[in-house]
Amino acid sequence: MSGWYTKSFGDDYLIVYKHRDMQGAYEEVRRMMEWLELAEGSDVLDLCCGMGRHSMALTDFGFHVTGVDLSEVLLAEARRLDAKEEVVWVRGDMRQVPLEGPFDAVVNLFTSFGYFDEDAEHERVLGEIRRMLREGGKFIIDFLNPDYVCRHLVPHSVRMEDGLQIEETRRIENGYVCKTIVLQEAGSEDKRIYEEKVKLIDLESFRGMLERSGLTVDAVYGGYDASGYSAAESKRMIFVGRRGEALE
Repeated sequence: MSGWYTKSFGDDYLIVYKHRDMQGAYEEVRRMMEWLELAEGSDVLDLCCGMGRHSMALTDFGFHVTGVDLSEVLLAEARRLDAKEEVVWVRGDMRQVPLEGPFDAVVNLFTSFGYFDEDAEHERVLGEIRRMLREGGKFIIDFLNPDYVCRHLVPHSVRMEDGLQIEETRRIENGYVCKTIVLQEAGSEDKRIYEEKVKLIDLESFRGMLERSGLTVDAVYGGYDASGYSAAESKRMIFVGRRGEALE
């Protein structure tokens, strides 16, 4: 396993994305859970849970939550933050989830999709989401809006965080939005370099993958406020749906 994500989701990730807070995750979850209409006590899988912000917010709404992620570093941080040990944390690849389920809902949040070079790999993930869902189970896939990203891309930015210079360079390349992150300690010549890459999947292509994977789309939102999706205006492309019929 040699994708960019095996290197980038490590200790430095916790510094680069330090600004993402629990309150923001709580508000995002509160709005999205209204779409799923889940009963208290429902079993929810947070696929690609990262450091667990959304997983722990989900427990606050009375759900039984399992968080799966590939990164041992992010899972260790999630366990540290989960002082009450309310979430079940599992290390696993989203293309081959080491669980049987079933779950009442699977959520994949904050652009934790589109990481691979081949669409067949993306469809494997969607197939796993379907497999994890019980009959009638619901899903949310919270993805970026590729049109918005292309029009509002900030090519270059530099900031300081705890004495560390974080330089980020962004570009569109071969159908992916790519980011190079260079970290440099104050007064040091040494640099640590990371890459991130997410495929720009448009609405119809995404719908096609979902359909082929046996997932039925009930709504597509353009933001956490449940606004309708607009390619020109929306910041997000959020799919809400349910487990459909198995395809032959």
